[in-house]
Amino acid sequence: MSAPARSLGVIMLDTDFPRPPGDVGHPGSWDFPVKFRRVSGASPDLVIRRGGAGLLDDFIAAGESLVAEGCCAIITSCGFMALHQQRLADALAVPVAASSLVQLPLVEATLGAGRRAGVITYDCANLTPEMLSACGADPSTPVAGVPSNGAFHALIEGGAPYDRAGLEAEVISVACDLVARNPSVGAIILECTNMPPFAAAIAQACAMSVFDVLTLGRLLYSSTCPRHFAGME
Repeated sequence: MSAPARSLGVIMLDTDFPRPPGDVGHPGSWDFPVKFRRVSGASPDLVIRRGGAGLLDDFIAAGESLVAEGCCAIITSCGFMALHQQRLADALAVPVAASSLVQLPLVEATLGAGRRAGVITYDCANLTPEMLSACGADPSTPVAGVPSNGAFHALIEGGAPYDRAGLEAEVISVACDLVARNPSVGAIILECTNMPPFAAAIAQACAMSVFDVLTLGRLLYSSTCPRHFAGME
């Protein structure tokens, strides 16, 4: 009898807003097995604006639980966990990517001379140079955030209904502005794990590649889990 398929583990924040296909938290966003584990009390405010104070042990415990259930790699549902990338990676026995921002050095290495990656984030004021450095990225990476009074904040922290058209228009506007202000940007990384449903629209509007938590999760799964399938457990 063949061994059961291994899964990608996703450590989730404690939220209740809608997560349609394309969002990190929707099973239909993935074409391979995924397991989710929610960290109680991990609100967007606590993770984004207070650095996940007091939650790291809970994230580690959630990761350990996912590994025990057969997950071959771990990601999280919030790019602001970037600050804890090294501690999570040290604590867990499988590859860990705390944030889509860990893709920054790889993406920049693929671009021509003088070109760099830019970041679209949920909260520009709280995405610090230290977070970028924690992912091995240049702390001077161009960053732009969606407005605090806009559709994304209304959805994630304001309890508003899911407004797909409004969310898409907002993030495309931010991306186009980032590129206009930073002509050297040749690729975009979405920090926010609720933005991937709009990655294709951003790529079309800006005429460049867009990377997000889904491209990251697929990379980890495809490079890690097949070794388990081959019996290297």
